[in-house]
Amino acid sequence: MKIQERTGAGAGRSAAPAQPSVGDRLPTPPRERKPALAALAVLLILVGALGATMLVLQAGDRIEVVKVTKEIQAGESVDDSDVTSVMVAADDSINYVKWTQLDTLKTLKARTTIYKDTVVMGQMFGKKTELPAGKAAVGLSLKEGQYPADIKPGDVVSAYRVGTNGSGNSDSAGSGSGSSSSSGGALVDTARVSGVSDDSDATVSTGNLSLTVLVDQADAAALASAAAAGQVAIVHVPGN
Repeated sequence: MKIQERTGAGAGRSAAPAQPSVGDRLPTPPRERKPALAALAVLLILVGALGATMLVLQAGDRIEVVKVTKEIQAGESVDDSDVTSVMVAADDSINYVKWTQLDTLKTLKARTTIYKDTVVMGQMFGKKTELPAGKAAVGLSLKEGQYPADIKPGDVVSAYRVGTNGSGNSDSAGSGSGSSSSSGGALVDTARVSGVSDDSDATVSTGNLSLTVLVDQADAAALASAAAAGQVAIVHVPGN
């Protein structure tokens, strides 16, 4: 009887499927490898590294060149007080004047006005002076009182005719009084001083001064004629 009861009790149990153990997991599919993407990533890294290297090398390739420290007028040459050296990135397409070429540069003349803080290029200077288009250079030999005491290259001036009965002075010439031309107007309204005589001994002893001014070609003949007669006075243009 006991055996039957055990058998009957066991017969009422449901047969549950055996659970897999912890170590028996289902296999996962293998990951798909993409060698092309990996190669592209490596290539991009190499290109970036190469570009950075080239920038560093280019930044380190610098040369010492000439820069002017004050305005240089057409026809003038530079000296040691007019220039300084600066470092720039080397570029074969730019005709820099290297600092080692300064002695040669001193023998040349500016083709046009070169403004302060300009890095000098070779084409800015030449062996001969080249006047700007439509301009003429006129030489003036002036007596003391016919020019401002502080006149220098680069100044913008006006030229007036003065009478032959006196040397005149810049004030009377500038005001258009009796010693100026009968019309009361200037021979040249605007001229630029391109050169001043550096013969300081003669200037101190006699008071005479030699100037070269750039004027419009249409004004050159009248100014040269008055200069030959010693009848020219130079005044600064207001605001110069």
